[in-house]
Amino acid sequence: MSKKSLYIVALGASAGGHQALWEFFANLPHIPDVAFVIIQHLKADMHSVADQLLAKYTTLPVAWAKDRGQIQPGHIYMLPPGKYMTVLGANLRVVDRDPLNKINRAIDIFFESLADQYDGPSIGIILSGAGSDGTQGAIRMYQQGGQVLVQDPATTEFSSMPITAIVNDHVKLIAAPQELAHYIKKLVSASSRMS
Repeated sequence: MSKKSLYIVALGASAGGHQALWEFFANLPHIPDVAFVIIQHLKADMHSVADQLLAKYTTLPVAWAKDRGQIQPGHIYMLPPGKYMTVLGANLRVVDRDPLNKINRAIDIFFESLADQYDGPSIGIILSGAGSDGTQGAIRMYQQGGQVLVQDPATTEFSSMPITAIVNDHVKLIAAPQELAHYIKKLVSASSRMS
């Protein structure tokens, strides 16, 4: 499969994001040639079972991202705790996050790299969370031709991340997680017909 035919869907989530991710993947139709990358704010100093919990809601393989790991279609990659992640071509790069840096910009960093370092089709999704992480990255994705979707703030546990993205960016759709999941298939199918 060529790099250009692989669709990367990146999901950014923070506080309250577990439930949104579960709802998204529980309702996701089968979509070939799509890889999913989850950038979630997790406590850096604690072991996480977020991968095991998510696996209960999907038949897709779920794994913590590894440095220099190649992105494969039909897989879900999760940002490990205490790390930042970028994409270079069709490979993930994972580095340690400075523990002294109190502001977590993991979503912005990944979205920006997806916009600048990946020349295939991409979608960024901002889910429940406090703060504004993801907004600057979403703007960059839009500027580079990527699509940005946002969870409806009325369906979130913490709404500031989605609201900030809506106010500052050109979002394609604002909807509940299950609706976002079905809309992904529409976007990918439309892109396939145009290519």
